[in-house]
Amino acid sequence: MLVGSVFTHLPLRPVQAAQWYTGSLVSPSGAKSHAGDLGVEPYYTYSQPVGSFASNGTSHPLHPRQQSFSNSTLWKYGITDDISIQAHTVVSYGWKHAAGHSHGPQFGDFPVDFIWRFLHPDPRRFIPDLNLFAGVVMPTGAYSRLRTAQDGTGTGAYVFRMAITSQSTYTLPGHHALRLRVWNWWRRALTSARLHDATTYGTSAGFHGTGRPGMSGQTGFSLEYGLNQRWVLAMDLARDWGNGSHVKGWNAAGIRINKISAASTDWQIAPAVEYNWNPRWGIIAGAAVYYAGHNTGIKVAPQFAVNAVF
Repeated sequence: MLVGSVFTHLPLRPVQAAQWYTGSLVSPSGAKSHAGDLGVEPYYTYSQPVGSFASNGTSHPLHPRQQSFSNSTLWKYGITDDISIQAHTVVSYGWKHAAGHSHGPQFGDFPVDFIWRFLHPDPRRFIPDLNLFAGVVMPTGAYSRLRTAQDGTGTGAYVFRMAITSQSTYTLPGHHALRLRVWNWWRRALTSARLHDATTYGTSAGFHGTGRPGMSGQTGFSLEYGLNQRWVLAMDLARDWGNGSHVKGWNAAGIRINKISAASTDWQIAPAVEYNWNPRWGIIAGAAVYYAGHNTGIKVAPQFAVNAVF
């Protein structure tokens, strides 16, 4: 509904002039256009929670606050003109007052996806670019027998994920390019994790059992408006959702535990500015703001990324 209302009154025409993009902060990009192209996009993000949303959606202050700094790098390679493979490496460092720091930078879980462009765009006929993603998140992040909660960066489970994305580009009055992306992610755990002592599932010393992440996903759209060939204004709007994790086992007192944590949702908006030196090199800077939801944190996450294609 929101996307439709944005475009109902715009005199859209097929894009005519070349426009340079880095891509917005949140939206996934489709398959590479040429076999042999390698894209590298490192993101640097500082996450600062400012409160929390209760189960009824009301906001509350949060003290102490969990903070983190992370490097998240996307690697994408074109196998053919329509099929690409991508991997995502994440290294983070967290700290919280009275809860300590990470024991050095922590490597997170490792997603690997294949991307298939199954519909080629035709701007003159308003046909979008359509892509299908399918992949698995490898459990490479620490999740069990943690020395401190700050070291926890993974789920311990293999997670299947898939997405469908759409991208279309138009020319607005004044010959300004406008690019629209729409996407929908879906994730489901394939295995359960063996849990011992302190874990990312909220267990403590003496616990042993299993944990399984709940299903989760994200739906959103992005707009990128070209001020000129080099400068672009970008904006993402997305909704994340997640079912609660299922934990089973025994605590230190030998009491049987079998619980499912509460489901959560959040809404985020991510305005940003892009600058491109040429079609293969660009930089983007902005912030993701989580402004609504339930059973989740209120966060502000300033970030910047460099996009390079070789």
